[in-house]
Amino acid sequence: MSTVGKAISLLELFSVDEPELGLSDLARRSGFDKATTRRLLVALAGHGFVEQDIGTRHYRLGAGLSRLARIREARFPFLQTAVPLVRDLAASTAETVHLSEFGVDSLVTVHVEHPAWANRVNIDIGQLLPLHSTASGIAYLAFARDETVKACLTGSLDAFTAHTLIEPAAISRSMSEARERGYSIYDQGYEEGVISVAAAIRGADGFALGTIAVAAPKARTTAAAIAERGLAVREAAREISMRLNGENLQILRRQA
Repeated sequence: MSTVGKAISLLELFSVDEPELGLSDLARRSGFDKATTRRLLVALAGHGFVEQDIGTRHYRLGAGLSRLARIREARFPFLQTAVPLVRDLAASTAETVHLSEFGVDSLVTVHVEHPAWANRVNIDIGQLLPLHSTASGIAYLAFARDETVKACLTGSLDAFTAHTLIEPAAISRSMSEARERGYSIYDQGYEEGVISVAAAIRGADGFALGTIAVAAPKARTTAAAIAERGLAVREAAREISMRLNGENLQILRRQA
């Protein structure tokens, strides 16, 4: 792994649940020795990508990452465009609605709206969603580039539950169904007791950029609710795509 790759892998160890980590934890989880870990952290801190709490000596993500995120959002306002529609969908469904963008080989959760229910599906900002085992992943693959689909289907696929699709043929069928109806349905593929629907947010070239999804406890989800949410998530994804891309997506809207 290159030095840059090692540094990035350290950044990826931070999460909503663990926003601060000590040197020993970072070294242990990364598999690097302490000297290497310290050297990487010093370099990252020098660019504002991490910062160290003076009292605890623990590290956390720095403002340098926020600066880069703001620059990206100014150029490509994904959150600014999508979040109002995510909130509308959450209000109309009274279930968890989450927004994702594609990372290297999975989807990255960038925004979540949780309902007031005590029994709800909990998803964290920054949570990674595998492509083969989530409604979001299948919706994304349905409109992904060939190389992304190939990389997913030829890689090692983990079974998170007894319902996870791990056979390429089964995943391909699910992708085709999602493409035909405009949204995916995944029943307990990533977490027992959770059923989700999702639709792809597409760029001007027609390929997926990310997804919007509704996730709910299976125990209170009827077939009619799934169909209703599927249509709603499809329309939300279309609207986000149109707002991001303008007239370039008119032809896609007519074909959908």
